[in-house]
Order: sequence, then structure tokens, then C-alpha cells
Amino acid sequence: MSAEPVIVARDVRMSYGHVQVLNGVDLTVAPGEVSCIVGPSGSGKSTFLRCVNGLEPVLGGTLRVLGEEVGYELRDGTYHEWSPRRFATFRADIGMVFQRFNLFAHLTALENVACAPVHVTGLPAAEARTLAMEHLERVGLADHAHKRPHQLSGGQQQRVGIARALAMRPKLILFDEPTSALDPELVDEVLEVMKELALGGMTMVVVTHEIGFAREVGDTLFFFADGVVVEQGDPRTMIANPQHARTKAFLSSVL
Repeated sequence: MSAEPVIVARDVRMSYGHVQVLNGVDLTVAPGEVSCIVGPSGSGKSTFLRCVNGLEPVLGGTLRVLGEEVGYELRDGTYHEWSPRRFATFRADIGMVFQRFNLFAHLTALENVACAPVHVTGLPAAEARTLAMEHLERVGLADHAHKRPHQLSGGQQQRVGIARALAMRPKLILFDEPTSALDPELVDEVLEVMKELALGGMTMVVVTHEIGFAREVGDTLFFFADGVVVEQGDPRTMIANPQHARTKAFLSSVL
């Protein structure tokens, strides 16, 4: 029997007030898969990631992540919204790497990585520091462990962000435009770390404008437009021969 999908979205809808952002997203992500999401600004890519992580509510359709319907549980025949504690438990299994790093400015790289294992999972501080150092070494930053974010380049800060996500031993990592805030010469160092994670079998959903990364590393490519998945498939096939007019127009503008 094949393993249960990590993410199953069916007709997922979400709006901010009167602005409809997701208009019925359908997609599936299998365990160990690298799924890349591309599309124009405002197409709902980042909002979908935030729904997967429970940071935004799903207002229509169903979204199952790691075997659970996000935000709700069925008790005595009635759906009940998750408590804040339940959301926190759910998010502990999902790493999130943001566009703008979101590191604590007053903490060192080591402290930024060790913080969540201590405060979320209750890991003793000494063990958390050992774990944090292991993951900083994994992303090539062991020599920078005691520097604060302002002493690191953008690429180094983003690698600290990846180490921080890994320290929680996630079952899924979400990347929201992880290289878009970086200078061009710093992009490759972050993409190399992501490639290593992919080779290690990590399930990843990557919102990106790096079409080369999607072509080389991705297992599935989803093209978002107007809050829906317009086209999906093997990245190499889709990039070489897109079928939908919207996909063709988008790829011709970025390649």
C-alpha cells in the first residue's frame, strides 16, 4: 500500500475580506516529493503555504496535511476548531522558511536555531545547543554559530533559517520565496542546501521564481494563476512544453 499523501487540497478557498485569494486549489503532495509552485504575484502561492501551516484559515473546501484536516477535528458528529495549543502541536511537524529570514536580531545563529526545540518541545538547553550546532554544520555555518544576524550575509541568514526549520525534525518543510530577498550572488548557496535536503528525501513545497531549481530538483511543478492550479506536471516537461496559455505566457516572461 502506498503511503498517505502529505498534503491533499481539494477546492481550497480563502479570502481576505471581499478579496478572494484562493478560488478552489486542488493538488496533492506525496511523501519525499519536492513540489515547486510558480506563478505571477497575487496568484495565491504564499497564501496557500500559510493555509498549509495553519497560519491562515481555509474558508472552503478541504485541506489535509500530515493526515489531518487543518484547523478542525470531528467530535461527536460535529466539527470543532482547533485550540491554539493544538495548532502549535501541528506546526511543530512543519518547518517554514520565510522570504525575509525572520531571525531574532538579538540572538546568535546558534541561539536562533536552538530556541524552538527548547521552548516548543521542551528539549534541555544543552541538548538543543548540540542539535543546533549539528544543523548549522549541515548548512555550512558552524564557524558562524556565535554571530548575530546583522553580522551575516543574507544568504547566511537564510541558511540559519533553514537550520532552524530542520532543528524541529519536521516531516514537511515549506519554503516561501526563500531566495527572492537575496542578492544574485548569494542565491546559489541557499539553493545548494535545498538540493541536499531534497536528495535526503525531505518532503518540500517550494514557492519560487527559480525556474532552474524547479527544473533540476522538483518532482512536480504547479502553476498558480488567479487562485487556482492552472497546470501541473513534471517540471522538465512543463517548462519545455507548457500546455495552458497562461503557463506559456508566464514562462516566456521569466525564462
